[in-house]
Amino acid sequence: MTTLAAIEDLSVAFRQGSRSVTALDSVNLTINSGERLAIIGESGSGKSTLALALAGLLPASAEQIGKIHWPNGRPLPGRDIGMVFQDPSASLDPVLTIGEQVAEGAVAHLGLDWKAARLRARDLLARVQLPDPQSLLHAFPHQLSGGQRQRVAIAAAIAAGPVLLIADEATSALDTIVQAEIVALLRSLVAEEGMTLLFITHDIALASSLADRIAVFRQAKLVEIGTSADITRHPREFYTASLLAAHIDLTTPPLIGERA
Repeated sequence: MTTLAAIEDLSVAFRQGSRSVTALDSVNLTINSGERLAIIGESGSGKSTLALALAGLLPASAEQIGKIHWPNGRPLPGRDIGMVFQDPSASLDPVLTIGEQVAEGAVAHLGLDWKAARLRARDLLARVQLPDPQSLLHAFPHQLSGGQRQRVAIAAAIAAGPVLLIADEATSALDTIVQAEIVALLRSLVAEEGMTLLFITHDIALASSLADRIAVFRQAKLVEIGTSADITRHPREFYTASLLAAHIDLTTPPLIGERA
């Protein structure tokens, strides 16, 4: 498996008045091409900061130390890196049609004219399993449900054919059934397109159902990483075990119960 990105001693801090708050602390992590890597941890653990650093979207207030090495050249956000955020209502423009927002990436990065880009947008809306994609081209975000809006956001994120798709808490605002549908959609899309998926979540059960590997973050540090099977069945860190314990289904044998 080839390396897509190698993160070396990455630290990120944000200035807040006269003090500096550490968001990432000396993180070392390799992301492999074509893998599904889940980043899990509590709020404030550094998950989203890592995503912004990878995408080159850290704000001017951020102080970054360390390296992110891209063996195949630094990717361009929007073209090579697609991002899906937690709240599609905030990430979609309320005054632009669905067709305009999905087509925009193809116009900007693929050199398509608007007519060709809208045809691509229609096809992408069908790929994310939205009904009547031709009519949806002319709809506005407020006319769709939350789950439908998130599917539109995914379609927009993959419009330029990125090599890396970052889903930052992309399911946390959705109900359980829709969460499962979005996870299944992400799984099929990355498999079909050969994309690498970085799936950021606080839900270790959800992560284990999707990811090849899981990286556990706490208090700005990477505390544990391994295959999904190893992390869920043989966690080395107490923090990881506590995340698992919080999601144990009492009707089935506990994932960490082999030592109990």
